[in-house]
Amino acid sequence: MTETTIASGRKIGRRSLLLGSAGLAATSFGASRLGMPYIGNAAAAEPIKIGMIWAKTGSIVDQAEYLAQGSMLALEQRNKTLLGRPAEIVWLDEPNPQGAQQSAERLIGEQKVVGIVGGALSSFALAISSVAKKAKIPYIAANAATGDLTGKSCNKYTFRVQPPVDVHARILAPYCASIGKKWYLLTASYAFGQDIKKAFNDYILANGGTVVGADEVPVGTPDYSSFILKIRAAKPDVVIGGVAASDLTTFLKQWNELGMKGKIPFAEISVGNTDLWGVGPEAADGLFTITWWYKDPNNTPEEQTMAAAYEKKYSRPAADKTWMGWLGMKSLLDSIEMAKTTEPAAIVQALETWKYKRGDIDVGYRPFDHQMTGRLLVAGIHPNITDKWDYFDVKAELPKTPDDIAKAFGSQADSTCKMDAL
Repeated sequence: MTETTIASGRKIGRRSLLLGSAGLAATSFGASRLGMPYIGNAAAAEPIKIGMIWAKTGSIVDQAEYLAQGSMLALEQRNKTLLGRPAEIVWLDEPNPQGAQQSAERLIGEQKVVGIVGGALSSFALAISSVAKKAKIPYIAANAATGDLTGKSCNKYTFRVQPPVDVHARILAPYCASIGKKWYLLTASYAFGQDIKKAFNDYILANGGTVVGADEVPVGTPDYSSFILKIRAAKPDVVIGGVAASDLTTFLKQWNELGMKGKIPFAEISVGNTDLWGVGPEAADGLFTITWWYKDPNNTPEEQTMAAAYEKKYSRPAADKTWMGWLGMKSLLDSIEMAKTTEPAAIVQALETWKYKRGDIDVGYRPFDHQMTGRLLVAGIHPNITDKWDYFDVKAELPKTPDDIAKAFGSQADSTCKMDAL
C-alpha cells in the first residue's frame, strides 16, 4: 500500500485518505428542486465525493495538516452522510501551483467530486480556482489571502474564507504606525508577500512614514542572516513580515539567535498558531492578526464543540487553521444540503445565501465577490509562556461593528471583481 507521511510523522495509507462510509445504507434520492431527474437506488448508493487539496509536502505542510484535519472533522460530525447518502473526502497534494492545478483536474475528471476545499498558499488557490471556473465546480479557498482571488481573478465558482491581505493590513497597520513610522518590509516573492508589501507600503507612505528597506525572499529560504543584518543596519521602528508558515518559523528562530528579539518590533498579518508553535517559546515574538483562537470566549457553541472534538481526537488544541478548514468544509456541506442536490449551479446559489451566526454578526460569502466577511484578532505574544500551546496575548477583536466590518472589507464599488453569470 502506498503511504503518505504528514507533518506529524504519522503515516497514513492510501485508503485512509478516502474518508467515507461506502458501506452505509443509502436512501433514494428524489428529484431536486431544479427539476433534476429521479435517481434510482443503485445510483443513490454511490457515495458523494468531496475533493480536498491540502499540501502533504513543502513549506506549508504544518498548516495544511490542521487545515485537512479540520476539513475532515466537518464531514465526520455529519456521520459522513449528505443528502441521505454516504459521503467521502478524496485528498490530493499541492506540491506547487502546477501540482495543485493537476490535482484539481484529477479530482473533477477522475473522481467526479461535487466540490473542492483547499489551497494552502495563494498561488495554489489561484491555480485551483482557474480549474474550478473552467469545470464549473464549486471551490472553497479556506486559507489563501491574496486579494486577486476575490478581486480581479474572481469567478462565480470560487469562494474564500480567509480575509484578503488588504483587510488584515487595515487592522494591523495602525498598531504598527503607533510604534513608529520607519518600516522595513521583508516579504515572500509570490502573491501573498507581494500583496503585503504593497498594502503596508501604501499605508505608511499615506500616513507620513517611510520605508527604510524592503526585501523579497524566495519560498523555502533556509538562511535569513543576511536579511537580518540589513534590517539591523537600517534601524527601523518596525519590521513588517510577509513570509508564511515554516519560512516564518525559520526567520523568527534566526531573528532570536542573532539577538534581535525584543530589539525591533516584528509584525505580520494572517499568522497561524502552527507558525508560532514551530518557533518555540524562547524565540516566539511579534504582533499579529489571526483569524480564530481556541481560547476566545466569543467562540460559538458549535466552535467549542468542534474544538473539544478535535482535542479529544488529536490530543492537542485546535489551531486557527483547524477552524478555517472546518468552516470552509462546513459551508460547502451545509450548502449541498440546502440545495438538496449535487448540481453545481444550485450549490453555488446556496453558498451565496449561506450564513453562520458568530456573536452579533452573520458570517457569510458576499454575492458580488464571494468573500467571507467577519472579524479578526490582533494578538501579541505572552512575555512568559507557561503553556506549550498558549502563546497569544489577544489585544483586540476587530472590526467592532457590522458597519466597521463592511468598511474594512470594502464595498462592491471598491471591488475589482467582475463576476460572470452561472
